[in-house]
Order: sequence, then structure tokens, then C-alpha cells
Amino acid sequence: MKKFPKKIFPKVSFIGSGNIGGTCAHLMAMKNIADIVLFDIVKGLPQGKALDIAAAISIEGGEVSITGTNTYSDISDSDVIIITAGLTRTIKDNNAKPPLDRAELLSKNAKIIKKVAENIKKYSPNAFVIVITNPLDAMTWLFQKLSGLNRQMVVGMAGGLDSSRFCYFLGKELGVSPKNIHSFIIGEHGNNMVPLIRFSKVNDVPLDEFLNGRNNREEIINNVIKKTREAGGEIIKLMRASAYFAPAAAALDIALSYLQDKNKTILCSTLLNGEYDVHNLCVGVPVVIGSSGVKQIEELNLQNNEKEAFQKSIESIQTLTTTLKKIIL
Repeated sequence: MKKFPKKIFPKVSFIGSGNIGGTCAHLMAMKNIADIVLFDIVKGLPQGKALDIAAAISIEGGEVSITGTNTYSDISDSDVIIITAGLTRTIKDNNAKPPLDRAELLSKNAKIIKKVAENIKKYSPNAFVIVITNPLDAMTWLFQKLSGLNRQMVVGMAGGLDSSRFCYFLGKELGVSPKNIHSFIIGEHGNNMVPLIRFSKVNDVPLDEFLNGRNNREEIINNVIKKTREAGGEIIKLMRASAYFAPAAAALDIALSYLQDKNKTILCSTLLNGEYDVHNLCVGVPVVIGSSGVKQIEELNLQNNEKEAFQKSIESIQTLTTTLKKIIL
């Protein structure tokens, strides 16, 4: 019988094998997209998840390899690295106190990202890196600075997740499938995110036009924006853990656009050097992702009210980034 060479898959490594890392690795493995390495500092965690995922994909005849490790050198020569390592927002004292604020995560997660950046620089300096660790925009900026990777090879998973939530809530309000809704959410991945209603569409019709004539137009929009901003905190309150299904799916979307050269426009946090009149900050904006990473940063023509909201968002990111400089740099 003639023997054919084994199919060669790209290599995707996850730094952090918790809920997001494990879920995204599972989604990726089920699609036979890449050989996967799950890294974590917790002994046994990545090995156990790798074994479980490997058994799951064997049901469908999966071909990719899945490795769990506590050794950074195993991420060598990765094509894509997805960083989920770090503390997450959780419920304090049995609901007696609110979830952790993103700013509270800054100091400890900065130290984790520093370690991660050093090892990626050492073992996989040519990888395309997707950062999910919070506060996301600040951590993306810190990783890019410490790793020295080109800015087009580093993004934060930001607006893609926020936009998916916006589309879901708007679809529920309008009775329309979310797949037929297109939205733009820029700025901070947090409370100061900026939903751009003017650029949003339903069935390719501008949202403003789609809602034209409805007496409750403003109520619908404000309600959807409120739910979108509060979705992360609401999930924490409900299940005492941060979201992971949607973030994992959003990260997979970015990775696929890079690996398959889709040239897809995705809302990501990326380093701006003059775009939108912003310098040396990672901010969520629409970018084109292809085989060379961020191929293009799309600059939207913002109106005055949108610029004001965006500026508030920028100031929030700037505050965290300035604090980071004092802590780490």
C-alpha cells in the first residue's frame, strides 16, 4: 500500500490552560486547524486537558497533535500564540463585594505578562500573538513593548468579543439573527468601550435607518449598549467565573484569519502610532488580519460626539498604561 506523508499542521500554543485556553484549544482541535501546545505553570493541568481534548477529537477522527506542558521551551517555533495567563475578575466574599475592577488586576498580571513576553521572545519570536489577559489593552501594550515583536504581530482580543455581544443583544431586541447584524465597537475593552451606532447594520441596512420611525429607537439602542457593557460582569455574578466560551470563539476567529490569510476585518486592540491621532497606545479599532498579521488599520471618519467618547476611552487606557510604566518599565 502506498504511504502518504503525514499532513503538516501549523503550531498554535496557549500560554494559560484555564477556561479560555482550554475551550479555544478544543474548538481549534475539533476543526483540525493546528497542532496544539497547552502551557501552564500548574502541574498536571495542561497535561490533563490535552489528554481530554485528544480523546474528544478522536471521536471525529482528528489528526492534530495536542501536548500539555509546564516547560516554556515546548512553545518553540509556534505560528500563533494565544495568551490567557493571569488573574481574572471574580466575585469577592460571596457577593458581598463587587467583582474585581480591571485596574485591580494590573500589578499582578503585569508581572505575569513580563515573564510570558521574555519566554516568547526567547522561544517563538516570529509568532503572531493574541493577548486575552486583562486589563486587555494595557496588557497588549506591555507585551508588545517587553517582547519587542513587531506591532503587526501582536493584537489583543477586544472589540470582536464586545461586538459579538452587541449583535446578540440587538438581535434579541429586534428578533433578527445576530449573523445578520454588523457592528463596530472601538476603544477600550471595558466600561469605556465605544459602540458606533452609525456604522452598525442590520441585514446590510444602517441601524439608524432600520430603526427609523420606531418611537422606542433610543430606548432600544441604550438598552443594548448597557447590556453589552455589563455582560462580562453579569456573567461573573451568575456563574462566579469570567466568561470563556465567547472569548475563546473570538480568539479563534483572529487566529484563523491569520493562519488562513483571510484578510478579514476584525476589531482588535493594536498599537497605534498616529492612527486616530493616538500615539504609543494599544486601542481597539478595526484591523485587517492576514498572513502577515495586521495588514491594515482602518481609520473610521468619526463625528464629534464619537470622537469625544473615543477620547474618554483613550484617557482610560492611558491611565492604566502610565501606571504600567511605573510598575514594570
